[in-house]
Amino acid sequence: MASKFTELAIDCADPRGLARFWGLVLDYEVWDAEDELVTIGPPTAPEDRNRTGPVPPALTFARVPEPKAGKNRLHLDVNPTDRTQADEVQRLLELGARHADVGQGEQSWVVLADPEGNEFCVLASRRP
Repeated sequence: MASKFTELAIDCADPRGLARFWGLVLDYEVWDAEDELVTIGPPTAPEDRNRTGPVPPALTFARVPEPKAGKNRLHLDVNPTDRTQADEVQRLLELGARHADVGQGEQSWVVLADPEGNEFCVLASRRP
């Protein structure tokens, strides 16, 4: 049996703030919150029903003392599910994201950065 991707850990200065941002982006809820560590994930399925399809990974935000330096070596891609890419980019900007230039040039995706500067992409047409 292989391993399963269940959680992504993200170092940050403000775990609660970054968890709040990503919770709104992904429609995730807080699973666990401590001073230095916050974990969010998809809403849980009712106990009497089985969740269909793959379960998305949880995101855990851990407070670290050092600031982000340089371009991410790993980043998230998000896909709008109920609106256009342009509408989703606008929503994310209103939540606190900002445009980011990582040398991508003209592409079908839009590169944004979360409130702590972590780059992520909003894809154009692929639907989950």
